[in-house]
Amino acid sequence: MTALAVAQFAPAADPDANLRAIGDLVELARSRGADVVLLPEYSSYFVDPFDDTLRENAQDLDGPFVRGLAELARAHVVHIVAGLLERAPDGERVRNTVVAVGPDGIVATYRKLHLYDAFGQRESDWVQAGDVRPPETFEVAGVRFALMTCYDLRFPEIARVLADTGAHVMLVPAQWVRGPLKELQWNTLLRARAIENTVFVAAADHPPPLGVGNSGVFDPQGVEIAAIGTMTDVVVAHLDAHAVERVRRVNPALRLRRFDVVPRSEGAGEPG
Repeated sequence: MTALAVAQFAPAADPDANLRAIGDLVELARSRGADVVLLPEYSSYFVDPFDDTLRENAQDLDGPFVRGLAELARAHVVHIVAGLLERAPDGERVRNTVVAVGPDGIVATYRKLHLYDAFGQRESDWVQAGDVRPPETFEVAGVRFALMTCYDLRFPEIARVLADTGAHVMLVPAQWVRGPLKELQWNTLLRARAIENTVFVAAADHPPPLGVGNSGVFDPQGVEIAAIGTMTDVVVAHLDAHAVERVRRVNPALRLRRFDVVPRSEGAGEPG
């Protein structure tokens, strides 16, 4: 049994202030028994609309933001998963990265594959997509966690690849932008990824006015077992790897499927 906390807050254009806010949320989550704390996309730095300050505030994986997360993880004996604005190799754009940090340092990273070039937005103007590579996972007390980010939620093959790693839980840091039907789509997609892969799905969003909020945790049958509305808050769910096994005995959908997921050829579907 592992206690997972989802922490909903609104990152600002100030990495130091964001790290202080994260420290308060991690302390609160730990006081509620959390072993793992999930935070939103762009937790290190966020500005709306995007501008050149993204490059100025991007950091490396060994930069001050991740070092700060590692210090919090050691101090509270907890794993922390958060969105990082990472420097990109091309020097022009940044990378939208998720980093998982435990008491001994980084345990997994993920760079967003599907950029938000939709609903009138162009994330790819500022962000370089991650490379397709085998997913990194981490384990806490026998529960395996895998990572994706926000818009990736609309691509079911991402979740299917993560399920094939043996993950029991998919963690989704997000900045799910508000708009017509967006709350409905957010909730529906989170449930769908849980149901079709028979795994737990947990998501942490920014609260309104920019995000939809409604962060939470869904069980392998799509039942919401923990939820936050529109406030800055922390909620904790207790996850049991055996629950995944029990659901799969009744609904062996992963075993019965007749198709695998394979990457598209290089360049196909890449954002401009």
